[in-house]
Amino acid sequence: MDRRTVLAIGLMLIVALLPSILFPPTPTPGPPAGADTVTAAVPTADSAIAPSPVPAAAPPPPAPAAAPREAAPEAVVTVSSPLYEYGFSTTGARLARASLLEYRTFATDSAGVLQLIPSDSRFFTYAVVVGSDTVSFADWRFEPSDSSVTVPADGATLEMVGRRGRLEIRLRYRFRPDEYHFRVEGELGGVGPSGLVLVSLGPQLAEVEADSEEDARARGIITKAAKTQNLAIRSLDPLERRELGGPFEWVAWKSKYFLAAVLTTDQDVPRFGGAVVVGAPGEGKDATAADVVVSLPAPAGQFEHSVYVGPQEFRRLARIGHDFEDVNPYGWIFRPIIRPFANLIVRVLLWMHETLSLGYGWVLILFGLAVRVVLWPLNQKAMRSSMAMQAIQPQLKAIQERYKQEPQRLQQEMMKLYKEHKVNPLGGCLPMLLPMPVLFALFFVFRETIEFRGVPFLWLPDLSRHDPIYIIPIVMGLSMFAVMRIGQAGMAANPQAKMMMYMMPPFLTFIFLRLSSGLNLYYAVSNIASIPQQWLIARERDRRGKAAPPSD
Repeated sequence: MDRRTVLAIGLMLIVALLPSILFPPTPTPGPPAGADTVTAAVPTADSAIAPSPVPAAAPPPPAPAAAPREAAPEAVVTVSSPLYEYGFSTTGARLARASLLEYRTFATDSAGVLQLIPSDSRFFTYAVVVGSDTVSFADWRFEPSDSSVTVPADGATLEMVGRRGRLEIRLRYRFRPDEYHFRVEGELGGVGPSGLVLVSLGPQLAEVEADSEEDARARGIITKAAKTQNLAIRSLDPLERRELGGPFEWVAWKSKYFLAAVLTTDQDVPRFGGAVVVGAPGEGKDATAADVVVSLPAPAGQFEHSVYVGPQEFRRLARIGHDFEDVNPYGWIFRPIIRPFANLIVRVLLWMHETLSLGYGWVLILFGLAVRVVLWPLNQKAMRSSMAMQAIQPQLKAIQERYKQEPQRLQQEMMKLYKEHKVNPLGGCLPMLLPMPVLFALFFVFRETIEFRGVPFLWLPDLSRHDPIYIIPIVMGLSMFAVMRIGQAGMAANPQAKMMMYMMPPFLTFIFLRLSSGLNLYYAVSNIASIPQQWLIARERDRRGKAAPPSD
């Protein structure tokens, strides 16, 4: 590996990894789409009234005066399956809790089954725009069809009805036992022939990770219109209001590994018209909460959408459609390049895990070996091209000295020399860089993919987090040094290359110390697997050097 190749790899690693560690991303959606809108009043984080963009529509007749609030005790209707236990409150029909039975919380102040929805949830409460007013159902008393529901194999339905005067809202939830994804059908009575429904999400998902700071950085509001947009929660000032222009296929409130989202159904129904996000009071740059209100047309007083409350499992999200797996935006500014690699790598790792019935640690070892085997011919060609370039260096230097005042002639003579010796000047660099997209993609895969959350391997407690005793990054650095040392065997003395050999491994070891142990494991295995090839090429270089006639 020559000095330019090592320098290029080092710079790419610095550019790709260091900004993501020091400066968390805060992409901000653009201005609302140019659709006509009217202003409606919607509840915000502190129960104040704030305007919200919603599609223009013929105003329905005025609503009758609401009856006094009902003083009834709140009850929670539990919907249970092998995957989850959802709890719906009879006050406002809000989602009061969501226990994900296959996951454990890692938060330092809690233990046991992961509870995704905190007690102050306003997730999936509804309001309706009636004329120039907004009627919120958040404090209404709802009558459930059952006090508890156990979801059988063919699914189950829960119905909740709220009434005040002539106004009525009927919500029908349809559940499947093997899906975190359920359907909501709504009917509005007493609001005229048309209406506009507002669906609330927020103020936050529960903190369930051991590294709360990293989880906070990942929190955002993700929307899918023509493309996916991420509004980082930390980008919001206290009580700042952001209008997001639709129409949207889905809107999600996500943490690092989990999310709660509303999605359009697969039928030909209106999409979400727009959304308003309001920052939590007093949090600022450390914000972990925000209220979201999404508008949904309700022609003839009827509306429908679906809800997902659960983990960001790649395959599960992909099955839903609407590019829902893109709720986890791998790559940030490198996304056009990283996303295809990341999606492919996730699929391959999951397939290897299931097909070979191996733990993910062993899958990563096999994957690192497989990548090196696949790239062996290209690396072999690159290394031989590098040797050929070294062999013609004296002639190349002579040409550069002879024609240094004639740039055009210099280029012609250099190309002539390359053609005569069948040397590709880029052949030694480009194949060496092929593993880099895989390495960059794995950085984001381990950072965001829930399948590796809490997975132990040997002494490593969690492949998605850094090695607590830093053994694996040190092994990675030593393996990188070995590769560079063997790769320089038999080469002419080069002070710059020698300096890189002693500086680059410690520098990258320092960078990788806090990165996921799974990424370090892959990179260490990849380096170790490349040592035999480097050794064979070094022997070939030595034989050629001994066979070459002495230069004059």
